[in-house]
Amino acid sequence: MSDANAMTSASDAPKSNDSDENEPRPLNMIEAINEALDIMLERDPDVVIMGEDVGYFGGVFRCTAGLQEKHGKTRVFDTPINECGIIGVAVGMGAYGLRPVPEIQFADYIYPGLDQLISEAARLRYRSAGEFIAPMTVRSPFGGGIFGGQTHSQSPEALFTHVSGLKTVIPSTPYDAKGLLISAIEDNDPVIFFEPKRIYNGPFSGYYDKPVEPWKRHADAVVPEGHYRIPLGKARTVQSGEAVTVLAYGTMVHVAKAVCEAKGADAEIIDLRTLVPLDIEAIETSVKKTGKCLIVHEATRTSGFGAELSALVQERCFYHLEAPVERVTGFDTPYPHSLEWAYFPGPVRIGEAIDRILEA
Repeated sequence: MSDANAMTSASDAPKSNDSDENEPRPLNMIEAINEALDIMLERDPDVVIMGEDVGYFGGVFRCTAGLQEKHGKTRVFDTPINECGIIGVAVGMGAYGLRPVPEIQFADYIYPGLDQLISEAARLRYRSAGEFIAPMTVRSPFGGGIFGGQTHSQSPEALFTHVSGLKTVIPSTPYDAKGLLISAIEDNDPVIFFEPKRIYNGPFSGYYDKPVEPWKRHADAVVPEGHYRIPLGKARTVQSGEAVTVLAYGTMVHVAKAVCEAKGADAEIIDLRTLVPLDIEAIETSVKKTGKCLIVHEATRTSGFGAELSALVQERCFYHLEAPVERVTGFDTPYPHSLEWAYFPGPVRIGEAIDRILEA
């Protein structure tokens, strides 16, 4: 976990000492992820990318476009539709010295591979007394935003945060996506890297009647060329405030920010970036300052990661709290197809929660 005073903005996040970056350019999240993968394939001959349609086609969302052509079919290759096999093979590759980056085409399809992740990847270092490791990064688009319904829109991050030995990363900007993905691939432990597909091409405020704002016009889309890292376990202060702390990650960072701006709320918004390891010191520092806390995530409410955040805030900040910790989340229902905008935590529900907190 990082130092309590070490929250950074996108512009001052640490970079590697051997960075070869040039002038930054605006990229969307897909382009930033593609660039991170390209860089790691170039730098490390042990890095391989595998998954359904990641090779010739370049991925269903085009995150691996052009990588097979550039680096060859032994470095970027397609697999059968077999998530258990994809992850199981990656565990073996990692144990014998490679750094595999398997892609699960949608997070909803990751469940057949859970046994490999939980029983093998997460435990390998411990059960082998450090003789073997599983330095693998499982990339997967997650969450809603494309009207994909129950089988293309789930947010299962809480399942992985419960498993000791796994790390869980969720970027919210192109800058973070590139730096965090490089750190994940270079990490010696298995990392689940969830990519919010709703913001692949631009941040969305949550107002369903407004178009997506392209990343090209967004400050956090300015991405340096070359290699840089953002350390896992380090939160980012999106904006400072005194009245309430808002904890969010992924798409919900942008939704919460838009609502706070529309209401004129003096909110301190913290983008967690990584759920495990969690920057609990940064959360504690902020909540003790504001005395109030709102947690926003897209996943279902019951046993969602917001419950863990709420418990941690209560344990560490109880005597500083001036109001109950609030959660605004998805509903405890199967993910709806035609009603996904009602399912999302949006302006109405987040706004009502902020009003309750500030009036307490």
